[in-house]
Amino acid sequence: MLLAVNIGNTNLRFAVFKSETEIITWTINSKPYRTEYEFFAKFSNMYEPFGISKEDITDIVIGSVVPPLTVSVKIALHRIHKFKPMIVDRNTPSEIVHSSNQMGTDLYANAVAAHYQNYGGKKIVIDFGTALTFLGINEDGKVRGVVIAPGIITALNSLVGETAQLPTVELRAPESVLGTNTEACMQSGMVYGFLSMVEGMIDRINAEAGEKSYVISTGGVGGVYKSLTDKIDIDDRLHTIKGLKILYELNKDSFEK
Repeated sequence: MLLAVNIGNTNLRFAVFKSETEIITWTINSKPYRTEYEFFAKFSNMYEPFGISKEDITDIVIGSVVPPLTVSVKIALHRIHKFKPMIVDRNTPSEIVHSSNQMGTDLYANAVAAHYQNYGGKKIVIDFGTALTFLGINEDGKVRGVVIAPGIITALNSLVGETAQLPTVELRAPESVLGTNTEACMQSGMVYGFLSMVEGMIDRINAEAGEKSYVISTGGVGGVYKSLTDKIDIDDRLHTIKGLKILYELNKDSFEK
């Protein structure tokens, strides 16, 4: 079975692909940063709660946007499994065409997953992660461009942390846009406020493209926004990590473990 690891600024997401449709997934906090020895200790027994043996893992792919963690995770998994994981990034071969030498692995994996899963036509991938990103991609695999904004949880934590009397709130839609108490007021701003930006950005990207794009959302809170708008066609929280799997499949024959 393939183990895919997506190293993000907030979480390390692990996914074991038992089949194309049966995917076991879990997360570990990215911070505080750990050494390869700490990761080795933490990873050694992480499969047991899911009924997986480390011997079941035959292939590993890692995508990362946190360079200080990439090598540590790779070394720890190498020590546990006795074979080398594949590290993928924006330079890993695929049909995706982009002109950026700064594109993060997560954005590249999102483009790969959108292209190879045959959604058809132009696509927009919205990633509700530590940053909120919008990626436009043509039907031929060419990346049209990217938008980067503060992520919803990032913005909420900043709002709470920088004010004296605003509490942490659950990210859910309040009953009305205009709130009558502090919690509802904040929920409206975080949910309906960001939803308005998301819908507006979709409209602007479509206007520049001259046609409607198929919209995919992913990331930890994508499901909250998908249920409130008809402008998002599908929410897939594993979209990015599926892109890592596709990159592994495309390049495994030339990779020596």
